[in-house]
Amino acid sequence: MYLHYSAISDVGRVRRENQDSGYAGPWLLTVCDGVGGAVRGDLASSTAVQALRKLDQEPDDDILGQVAGAVHRADDRIGELVEEDPDLNGTSTTATVALFDGTRFGIGHIGDSRAYLYRGGELRQLTHDHTFVQSLIDEGRITEEQSRTHPHRNLILKALDGIRHEEPDLFEVPAEPGDRVFVCSDGACGTLSPERMADILSTGTPDFAAVELVRASLEAGSTDNVTCIVADVSEEPPPDDLAPLLVGAAADLPRRMPLGGAVGGLFRGHRSGDTGEIAPIPADVPEGAFPADPIDPEAVRYAPRDPGRYGWLRRLLVAAVLLGITWVVLAAGWSWSQQQFYVAEQDGRVAIFRGIDADLPGLSLSHPYELTDVELTRLSDIDAETVREGIEADDLEEARMTVDNYAARQDVDSE
Repeated sequence: MYLHYSAISDVGRVRRENQDSGYAGPWLLTVCDGVGGAVRGDLASSTAVQALRKLDQEPDDDILGQVAGAVHRADDRIGELVEEDPDLNGTSTTATVALFDGTRFGIGHIGDSRAYLYRGGELRQLTHDHTFVQSLIDEGRITEEQSRTHPHRNLILKALDGIRHEEPDLFEVPAEPGDRVFVCSDGACGTLSPERMADILSTGTPDFAAVELVRASLEAGSTDNVTCIVADVSEEPPPDDLAPLLVGAAADLPRRMPLGGAVGGLFRGHRSGDTGEIAPIPADVPEGAFPADPIDPEAVRYAPRDPGRYGWLRRLLVAAVLLGITWVVLAAGWSWSQQQFYVAEQDGRVAIFRGIDADLPGLSLSHPYELTDVELTRLSDIDAETVREGIEADDLEEARMTVDNYAARQDVDSE
């Protein structure tokens, strides 16, 4: 059997850049979605797709072994990019892979992109999301419908980031003539209901269905990039002009091209800009004729880098800066406090204190500045209590005037 396929990726109505990447070929269907919020999600997804697309040839009997190996190589390549440029630390991507051998699909999956099978009028989700909301669904705490609006619906528990080396889900799906396989990013499956997807997949060619799925996702309010791949299993060979399709960020970044040739036309009869069509790589092209990755190695080599190997020095400098700022703030506060004065009691006499009439645990914010001859025992009970509680003054001169006032009262009381 053969695959008749189509693919399309749209940046959507909210995002400024497309972080989805997809590939559809005679043997391979794959969608990778750069994790939102992570640095250069477009680079992660396109790097993964460029590694995975090497699977697009007739598989051997160990179809799942080939899928697993390709996913691990994609993960390793992302890790190499992060090692070469620490500024990319944190980038990651989902990956959903369907490798076809003419009779079955070998599925590899990690993240929350999805693969579906439409057979006999029924739509079946093949993959299981590695997300926080999916864990809530599995525990029966929320429904599938509630997960579409859950505040943490974008929290992914597993992805390809080149660091954690997560194991993908691996399984086989037997193929039958008339099967329709749908692989998409969560910009589509996170918005459309299964009933709506099944309705669209029930009619038209793969080309029509892919475009309609993207359009319906955007009209339903999807705020993410949307990538859809639709493939029919048929006993009839596909048209000779059906070339492999590379879409999304992987199509926008530098990609492999046949020697002396140009990239094929834009997506047949529909959209431009977000979707590209590529011609197959000739078998006689010498090794190394094309760039192996979706970025210029020299650009990465000389790109500004985070001094990851000197992380301890960076932490030390940050600590020193914070310590310096703290010292400046404390010094400024201490200088201000030493310009404040108040009148209070010291050893039974009225005294002028310099500082703030308050204390911190283990630290006094004031000290006696002038001790006068005015004795509290020679003041009235009310005046003595007022002095014990402390009397604020705007400056030293006002504090001295307050003391003179109590000295006069002392003389009056003694008479």
